[in-house]
Amino acid sequence: MTDQAVQPAGTQDPSRSPHGDAPHSAGAPQEAHDGGHFTGRESELAQMRADMEKAGLHTLSGRPSPHSRVLLVAGRPGSGRTALAEAFVREAAGHYGDGVLRARLTEPGDTPVPTERTARELLAALGPDPVPAGADEDELTEALRAELGRRRVLLLLDDVTLPEQVLDLLPDTRDCLVVAVASGPLTGVPDVRPCTLGGLGRDAAVSLLAAWAGAPHRTTVDPRSAELVAEACGHLPAALVLAGGWLAARPKLSVAEAAEQLGKARGSDPLERAFGLVAGSLTRTPARVLRMLALAPEGLVDAHTASSLANCPVTAARQILDEFLRLGLLRNSTLAQGCYAVPRCLDPLLRAQLAEHEGPEETVLARARMLERTVRRLRACHAVTEPEGSEARKRVAFLPRAVRFGSRREAREWLEARRPAILAAARLAVAEGGGRLDGLARRLISALARAFDAHRSPEEAAPELYRLHELVLDVAERAGLQRERAAALLNLGDLDARSGRHPRALTRYRAALDAAREEEESGRGGGGSRGARDDRGARDDRGGAHGGRGGQDPAAAARALESIGSTYEDMGDAERAADWYGRALAHHQTRDARAAAARLHGRLGAVHTGAGGYGEALRQWRAAAANFRRLGDAGAHARALAEIARVHELAGRPQETVRCCHQALQVLQDEGGGQAEDERLRAALLLRLADACDRTGDVREGRRHRQAADDLLNSHDLTVGLE
Repeated sequence: MTDQAVQPAGTQDPSRSPHGDAPHSAGAPQEAHDGGHFTGRESELAQMRADMEKAGLHTLSGRPSPHSRVLLVAGRPGSGRTALAEAFVREAAGHYGDGVLRARLTEPGDTPVPTERTARELLAALGPDPVPAGADEDELTEALRAELGRRRVLLLLDDVTLPEQVLDLLPDTRDCLVVAVASGPLTGVPDVRPCTLGGLGRDAAVSLLAAWAGAPHRTTVDPRSAELVAEACGHLPAALVLAGGWLAARPKLSVAEAAEQLGKARGSDPLERAFGLVAGSLTRTPARVLRMLALAPEGLVDAHTASSLANCPVTAARQILDEFLRLGLLRNSTLAQGCYAVPRCLDPLLRAQLAEHEGPEETVLARARMLERTVRRLRACHAVTEPEGSEARKRVAFLPRAVRFGSRREAREWLEARRPAILAAARLAVAEGGGRLDGLARRLISALARAFDAHRSPEEAAPELYRLHELVLDVAERAGLQRERAAALLNLGDLDARSGRHPRALTRYRAALDAAREEEESGRGGGGSRGARDDRGARDDRGGAHGGRGGQDPAAAARALESIGSTYEDMGDAERAADWYGRALAHHQTRDARAAAARLHGRLGAVHTGAGGYGEALRQWRAAAANFRRLGDAGAHARALAEIARVHELAGRPQETVRCCHQALQVLQDEGGGQAEDERLRAALLLRLADACDRTGDVREGRRHRQAADDLLNSHDLTVGLE
């Protein structure tokens, strides 16, 4: 397996950046690309190589640990700790034939990533088997450890906040290796080999500064001033990059003057001083764009995101982001072309700037603009999969060309590249205090669910859809929107049932039934209109979960009733299944929903057939056939008659089987459809008719029907089987 980058919280595939991230390429000096900032880290790299080979204390004592060894790179943000870890990973990857997995364990804002999310992303990266939707943390971590126990994998865990994060993911095998990046020690994690980073050595720090300053002679002609700049930066790679980028933007400024200005910069922290020097030199619009980057989900930003956040033209945002790249404030993202990533070491500084210069209302408004743009982009992502002339295509035709997609492949690539950031945007919108972004959150989730439905298989999309429906449920419960609450519970129940968690599915369906009944009662007095006006998402959201198992997605109460019956049927409890199907049938009959009632008669007939209650099964199938006949649905009418024939066959009444098969064949003949499904049903009926004729002693007639079935199957290249 080749190297894989896992993105549970925005982790990129970092290569060789002074921040520990992917290399700069647009306007950054070539020396930085070539790894000049690693000068002075050779001893740490050698230490890690030795620790990989060295026997641990448990092994020396004769009690080897059953867990993987952990190499810890400890250092403050901005020290180049991730860059060192990545350099080691590139060297060591050849020893681990199943590849490299990466996960970042802290979100922007220093929030630890939930372990279940990390485990789910790692499992998804490991293999083709889909991750069970709705699985809890214990299930996922156990499955992950079991999967890693069969492999030789190098696991890089970046931005570790707590030792428990590593312990939960630690493989139960010595064939894997874990490289953890953290600010301090990981107390309680067994067999840890720490490598602690401080600042770079003097020569290495000056070399990195010169690489980013744009002209090496600026430091060589005044080496003492260059050393003073490096000292003011604390020899930290991230601070040196910012100072170098600031110098490169001022070719006429001497290094001595730079040292003087850096010494006067506010802040006791070297990185804070270097950042303040760069940020303080920006004009009004770039300064606003910079602090608004703190709102970019997962720190991933492009020109359109920056434009919507700062409310400035896209062309201006693009130029500003390019300038930030040259200044060392951003890096190129390896996730998507045209995207940039905010170095995590700068995140707290950006948030402090945001809090100082922007009020809460403007922050919410900026997020709303960004979410609105993301919704439009997701709708275009879905629309490109629809036929020409469809309603979805017509709606997005009015969007700007930059928002639309030229092909299905382009749309899918965009969706996959930005998936972590969009999911983070949904979580942040739901978490916004006071529910001020609830409407946009529901619209975003609905649009994302539709995009997943269009570009991913149901199995592939199910785990993330499960979390999206949980977010919808959170919003609906907080806002008292019973219709949306019922829809979310139904979708979650469907995913639980599909994963075989039937008791949990029943709990969801019963809660949905209560919510639907409450909505119906309040709707009689006009109280249910708020959800209808305020959220186009919850109803659309049901499509994102691939609909209910009822097929026609009836009203929520009826769908809940039918889903409870279906779950009991899956559990093999025919009595309870028939009871709940009967309640759903009564619900449809009171509303004169004839098609749904006909279908429910069929489901009841199937349950009674499976339970051996042939009398009741015949009654239900006959009711279904009569309803389909009145509705003019000849195909469904014929299939119901075929089921009646099957029940007679199971009950040992071959003459009745012959009669019902002839009736069904006559209906198909009168319909004259000729579709593959009709022809397959016709062949099945002929085979059942042949068997029934054999049982009545009319062997010649049976042979004739069997030959007709064979001819039909051969002429249409069909296969058919009888239950």
